[in-house]
Amino acid sequence: MSQAEQAEQAEQAEQAEQPGYVRAAAVVATGTGSDYRVDIRAGRHPLAADEPESVGGADTAPTPVGLLLSALGSCTVITLRMYAQRKQWPLSEVRVRLAYEKGPDRAGRITRRIELTGDLDDARRARLLEIADRTPVTRAVRGEMPIVPAPERPGRPNSASRPAVTEGTQSA
Repeated sequence: MSQAEQAEQAEQAEQAEQPGYVRAAAVVATGTGSDYRVDIRAGRHPLAADEPESVGGADTAPTPVGLLLSALGSCTVITLRMYAQRKQWPLSEVRVRLAYEKGPDRAGRITRRIELTGDLDDARRARLLEIADRTPVTRAVRGEMPIVPAPERPGRPNSASRPAVTEGTQSA
C-alpha cells in the first residue's frame, strides 16, 4: 500500500472519530526549499501556487489569492448552474469576474460581477444572485465557516520529528 493510500485511510479513520462531519474535500499543500512554490494535491488533481517575481517568487503558478478567487468563481458558476438545472430555467452561460483589491491600511476586498445569459426574467435573475451569496466558498470567504485545528494523527511519518503548529499559534 502506498504512502498516499495509507494517509487516505488514516484520514478516513479520523473522520469516523468526528461524528456529524463527513469529509467533502481534502487538500495537501507542500512547500520545500527556500522558494515560495507550493505543490498542492486536491483529491487526485495536482495544482501549484507561487508568488510573482516582484515579491520573490518565480511566478510558476497562480498566487494563493488567485487560487482563492478561482475557487470562489468556480463555486459560484457551478452552484448557479445546478440551481438553474433543478428549476429547469434556461440559463445558458454564467460568467463570474473577480478581483482582489488592496485598500488603505492593508484593507482588502473582493469584487465580484456575475453575468447571466439566458431567457431569464428579472425575478429569476434576482434569485440566482441571492443564491450566489450563499455558495459554500462565498460563505467560507466571508468568515461564516470556522477553520479548526485537525486532531493529531499518531504514527504519521514525521509527526514526531517536529513540533505541531496549530491554528492560533503561528506568528505573523
